[in-house]
Amino acid sequence: MEERNVLGGPLEPCGTEPLTGFYRDGCCSTGDEDLGRHTICGVVTAEFLAHQRSIGNDLSTPMPAYRFPGLVPGDRWCVTARNWLRAHQDGHACPVVLASTHERTLDTVPLEILRRYAVDVPDDLADLQ
Repeated sequence: MEERNVLGGPLEPCGTEPLTGFYRDGCCSTGDEDLGRHTICGVVTAEFLAHQRSIGNDLSTPMPAYRFPGLVPGDRWCVTARNWLRAHQDGHACPVVLASTHERTLDTVPLEILRRYAVDVPDDLADLQ
């Protein structure tokens, strides 16, 4: 079965430079083994990275053993819904690519909140309903 994004369409790739995703396949795909739900395709900012570091989630330091290059502002990365929501609540959320954000995100973050941070708004806004 094809995985869907938060808009109801096919889940689009998030990023390959660096290669993201829980499965390191470039997509914010998820499954039972992805306990953190790395489902939000975020375009990380310096503010978001600093916030994540402050809550114990260092996304800047490379960890080659986990095929993690360390992120810099502008990178697209599949972040956990819970940590992204915390960043939102603390005023430090990063932009979100809705077409690349897995529908399972909606179990944690309402679509109306995600829309506020959308960087891939379609020409026809009816698609966002």
